[in-house]
Amino acid sequence: MATADPGTAGFRPVDFRPATDVVARLVRGVREEQLDLETPCGGISVGRLLDHIDGLSVAFAAAARKERLPDGGRAREPDASRLGEDWRDRLAAGLDALAGAWRPEEAWEGVTMVGGLELPAPVAGASGLDEVLVHGWDLAAATRQPFPGSDRSLTEALETAHAWVGSVAAQNPEGVPGLFGPSVAVPEDAPLLDRLLALTGRDPGWEPGRGPVV
Repeated sequence: MATADPGTAGFRPVDFRPATDVVARLVRGVREEQLDLETPCGGISVGRLLDHIDGLSVAFAAAARKERLPDGGRAREPDASRLGEDWRDRLAAGLDALAGAWRPEEAWEGVTMVGGLELPAPVAGASGLDEVLVHGWDLAAATRQPFPGSDRSLTEALETAHAWVGSVAAQNPEGVPGLFGPSVAVPEDAPLLDRLLALTGRDPGWEPGRGPVV
């Protein structure tokens, strides 16, 4: 779970819903036989990635509400066995709740906790957008679903996530263990989504069978 603090609280409120709606659709598009497929996210399976998305939705929603979870919002080890039979509906509901939690402007004010760290709320919000967008792309790439990175409704979320990851990457050019790897080179005029993925150490052209990238 990406939670490094770049030392700035200059991120303004952004609507999570365009991003969470995209990821909810991707979740519903995953077939049962795809749960064991590898993803670009460290090579973990689709099922484990889905459990991670479930967990991050809870943690970042709590951060928006300034609720302290017992574990401090730390990312748990992904485990597909936790998905159960209702995982599509549960994850979609969790993503919807995440968007709702960050909708009030006060969610972006003050200090909160996520990933076991105290952070300015705007930093936590920007980090949460990065989590949703990048892991949404991980899921889309692994299950061969299209990710609408050029959709204008995602522009603000992508810009905020890119600014946050860029600030962290600038301070950690070799990557941040447990968060993302060294940046990958892409053209300066590459689409914003591709530039965001590259900053996290992902190859925007990754396809199933090519192994993990981070």
